[in-house]
Amino acid sequence: MRRFVLSTIGAALMSAGAIAADMETRPVSFENEGTTLAGTLYLPADFRPGERRPGVLVTGAWTSVKEQMSGLYAREMAERGFVALAFDFRGWGQSGGAIRFKEEPAAKTRDISAAASYLAGLPEIDASRIAGLGICASAGYMAAAATGNAHFRSVSLVAPWLHDSGIVEQVYGGKDGVGRLIALSRRAEEAERNGEPQVITAASMTDETALMYRLPYYTETGRGLIPEYDNRFNLASWEPWLTYDSVSLGSRLDKPVLIVHSEAAAVPQGAHAFFSRLTGEASELWLDNVSQFDFYDNPTDVSRAADAAARHFRRINAH
Repeated sequence: MRRFVLSTIGAALMSAGAIAADMETRPVSFENEGTTLAGTLYLPADFRPGERRPGVLVTGAWTSVKEQMSGLYAREMAERGFVALAFDFRGWGQSGGAIRFKEEPAAKTRDISAAASYLAGLPEIDASRIAGLGICASAGYMAAAATGNAHFRSVSLVAPWLHDSGIVEQVYGGKDGVGRLIALSRRAEEAERNGEPQVITAASMTDETALMYRLPYYTETGRGLIPEYDNRFNLASWEPWLTYDSVSLGSRLDKPVLIVHSEAAAVPQGAHAFFSRLTGEASELWLDNVSQFDFYDNPTDVSRAADAAARHFRRINAH
């Protein structure tokens, strides 16, 4: 296995390569399993009709919508010459779906596969050069969707939240805490089957029962707390989320992968464990003192992560 480690100093020397001129954004939609998903396509400012550019499919953190970090990174990719797509998963944002606000890894993985198929069919895209960029929770979904999928040439995972049962217990209050959340999830599933979905506020500075109480980004106007954000969480999410082993996906991922993370961000131990399981071409960039939320929208940190991802994608596309 070929491995590359990029130092923070090396990352600082990378050129941002951003284009200052305005780019084109285009609302798009596609189908998956009978449901219409909404997305935004980002085209580079210097894109010309008839061209076929490399594509990047971008997905964001749990509970997020395309106007948050996935849209920001899609724009960053377009500034670096790629045609990029950010979209809302089923049940979130502007996308359809009878079940709303449920963090279900298997369903979101299938949505990513459908989005990749849609992207590959666009006339603006070189279908042989499509990359996936997964941020936070969707890093696992992206890795799963890319595995064995001919639409993907390479993958970059930014601030990946990757966990297994051990990490889940560390984060969510041990076996007892996890057990209580799974029991809550099962009651919510039953209530939903009876037409009474159990939905709470996702992020709040005042509601102590919120999923993310007083956390940065999601509770901050101008950051994650934007009008498009659903700010809701279906309690039936807990069991599929807590029983999802995204660390083990590393042993199956068959695409060249770059991980961009920081020891100061969320669950770095999961990223290390995932990386140790990779058997193909892999590289990692560990930035100093970058929080999970700064990876979402801090201009300096986003630029460094986007530069690294673009460099990775170009290198693999050149093979």
